[in-house]
Amino acid sequence: MNCIRILVIALLVNVTCAAQTDLTDRLKPPVAGLVKVDLASVKMNADTIARLIKSINTTPPNDFRGIVVIKNNNLVVEEYFNTYWRETIHDIRSAGKSVTALLLGIAIDKGLVKSTEQSIYDFFPSAKFDQPKKDGHQEIKIKHLLAMSSGLSADDDDNNSPGGTGNWITANHWVNFATSLPMIFKPGEKFVYNDICPMLVGAIIEETSGKKLADFAKENLFTPLGIREYYWYTALNGSTAPMGNLYLTTLDFAKLGQLVINKGNWQGKQVISSNWINEMLTKQLTFDDGVANGYGYFWWRATRQVNGKKYECIYASGNGGNVLFIVPAENLVVSLTSSAYGQRYAHRRSRAIFDSVLRSLKE
Repeated sequence: MNCIRILVIALLVNVTCAAQTDLTDRLKPPVAGLVKVDLASVKMNADTIARLIKSINTTPPNDFRGIVVIKNNNLVVEEYFNTYWRETIHDIRSAGKSVTALLLGIAIDKGLVKSTEQSIYDFFPSAKFDQPKKDGHQEIKIKHLLAMSSGLSADDDDNNSPGGTGNWITANHWVNFATSLPMIFKPGEKFVYNDICPMLVGAIIEETSGKKLADFAKENLFTPLGIREYYWYTALNGSTAPMGNLYLTTLDFAKLGQLVINKGNWQGKQVISSNWINEMLTKQLTFDDGVANGYGYFWWRATRQVNGKKYECIYASGNGGNVLFIVPAENLVVSLTSSAYGQRYAHRRSRAIFDSVLRSLKE
């Protein structure tokens, strides 16, 4: 009887282990076009990554959600934390602005928009929209919106700014609100971070395509990349919020970075022209805020120094520590999701995690 009991227990243990293995496989099935390989095969230090994952798991607060690393077009790290898993969509906040820049490139590729040199008022006819004041509004070009240098009185770092998001997000007509704002400097003169600029870019895409931005994104970006689970906030006035409030999985967030690093190509299909990717990432304004040293079209630029080596990085950034890092010279994409919204440590932590990934790279 003892032998039989031991045999039954052994079988139960084996079945349980097999079931757990199957469960893990079902939660992380193979991804089309992203082969899963081990870290050593792409010359990354597995011990460094293991220590990083352990640190995330054991360091409070428990509001970090996921990390995905793609190296040399291969999926090498995919880890989730605190009840999150591969299929959980997450609000990447202002990193959605960078997605809006990708969508404008598609609109240009389709001939809906000629170029970033066009006046934004080419797209807002008088029969449908209020016409702007004659105080420099007509000089605002699409490129000024993309570089956060429109000159409109909108500053999201100033609670008293008339163009602050809280003043227009519930308005019935977003574009008319924007065109009513005073000009405070000449377009292209300086960088001022705000949500009005991406909102107007989104309005241009919606006006020229005849579709909500969320629907345009589904048809032309998300579906080609195999992004099935997502949510993009659309207001009661029918407009999608191009400045953020886009929910994606950590893995799908990473796919967008892989699309950028491959110059708009996804699995052999040119989803966005390489010309647009190059233009979008070109530094339009140079500054140094202690982290970023420049800005392209809704994408940030920075130099990170780890172990005495400098890495030129491009990244999309959203409140809470939601960051998509791209290092073209290393063929590296790092997607980080976090719900530490409004917390000062959020971006500090994400940068530290990214630095650990850089530290794992072998010469």
